[in-house]
Amino acid sequence: MSDRFDPSTPGARYRVNGVTLHCVEAGPGDGPLVILLHGFPEFWWGWRRQIAPLAEAGFRVLVPDQRGYHLSDKPEGRAAYGLDTFAADVVGLIGALGRETCCLVGHDWGGLVAWWTATRHPERIAKLAAINAPHPSVAGSYMRSHPTQMFRSLYVGFFQIPRLPEAMLAANGHSAMIRALVQSSRPGTFPEEDLEPYRKAWSKPGALTAMINWYRALPLAPRLSDPRLAMPVRVLWGMRDRFLEEGLAEASLALCERGEIRRFQDATHWVHLEEADAVNAELIGFFRS
Repeated sequence: MSDRFDPSTPGARYRVNGVTLHCVEAGPGDGPLVILLHGFPEFWWGWRRQIAPLAEAGFRVLVPDQRGYHLSDKPEGRAAYGLDTFAADVVGLIGALGRETCCLVGHDWGGLVAWWTATRHPERIAKLAAINAPHPSVAGSYMRSHPTQMFRSLYVGFFQIPRLPEAMLAANGHSAMIRALVQSSRPGTFPEEDLEPYRKAWSKPGALTAMINWYRALPLAPRLSDPRLAMPVRVLWGMRDRFLEEGLAEASLALCERGEIRRFQDATHWVHLEEADAVNAELIGFFRS
């Protein structure tokens, strides 16, 4: 499948919450707003198979490089990468487009931000879709009671070490990061021509440290007294995810008054790229309903 949006697509810049975020936009200016939040270690281009279909369906699509990534600002220090700060970035983008609400989609870390934003600012999120991403409020307790998930998440502990993770991830042309993408996905999901844009994004000055600071800030995450969500929520889950167990999806859905899950039996963590047509149909149908 060819993608309409290549990695050099020009974008806009929005000043929100003390940082400037680079964003790619598509679709009619008066269409319902959909914001797509990428995860680690992607950038806006991780949604290359969703942008055009959503825009053609009549949605105004906004896809930011989240803070620390690619062409967006990279503030120093882990304190700049907390969940409340990410949520404020999203709310700022909604306001920057002159909107009151949006439909919010997040994958991986972007999914954690989407869950958190919807919980902290429910009046700003009309509908929420989370793709292979748990609610942050359930992730820690689930991991503590499921050693298999704790084993899968050992890299989070490694990322707490100063400087060493950056050195290892940058070595040999970011070979470890490339292997992580290729080996955790279905064959052909990340062809060689799709890997070079990632290398360029990871090579931006300060990018690797900023990206890893998302993990380093996790110990600072606040606790929510009531993480329940009232808006409609759709969870999309690739069942062959090497990083996250399905139980995290079930635990997250338990927080939702109106939540549903769509399982993709043969997809991995990268379901939005592997099953793009089905994922797009799910998102369009959910947001239109």
